Amino acid sequence: MYILFFLCWVVFNGQLTLEIGIIGIFVAALLYAFICKFMGWSYKKNIRMMQYAIFMVGYLFVLIWEILKANLDTMKMIFTSKYEREPVLVTFHTNIKSPVLRVLLANSITLTPGTITVSLEGDKYVVHALDKDFVDGIEDSVFVRMLEKAERIGKKDE
Repeated sequence: MYILFFLCWVVFNGQLTLEIGIIGIFVAALLYAFICKFMGWSYKKNIRMMQYAIFMVGYLFVLIWEILKANLDTMKMIFTSKYEREPVLVTFHTNIKSPVLRVLLANSITLTPGTITVSLEGDKYVVHALDKDFVDGIEDSVFVRMLEKAERIGKKDE
């Protein structure tokens, strides 16, 4: 958080000179001390937030990779005339408690070609797929595993 305050100081000043840098160091320190004392922030929360942010960047790369793989599978299915498609609706449940992470899972499924989240109610998902192969093992997919781990990271030491 301290570094974020310092970077904001530099951005708002529009340049970085020696004077702006020195004053920014003190202003960022004062703001950090203020949020630690009066807003319940701590160094541990800072570390956890950084771990969570790094993990979510990793999730973004996995999402992009899965989208690329699903694009290839969908194109293969569409362009191969002998391939018999079997559209299917699948219902599954997750252990994810965070509403934000639940919605992120639903959006990740929808962004992946060949699948769309039709409904999300609590921990129950209804997903439509162009073919049953697209949703095999969806309740234990890489998205679900990563978001469950993200939830554990976000809840540490609370």
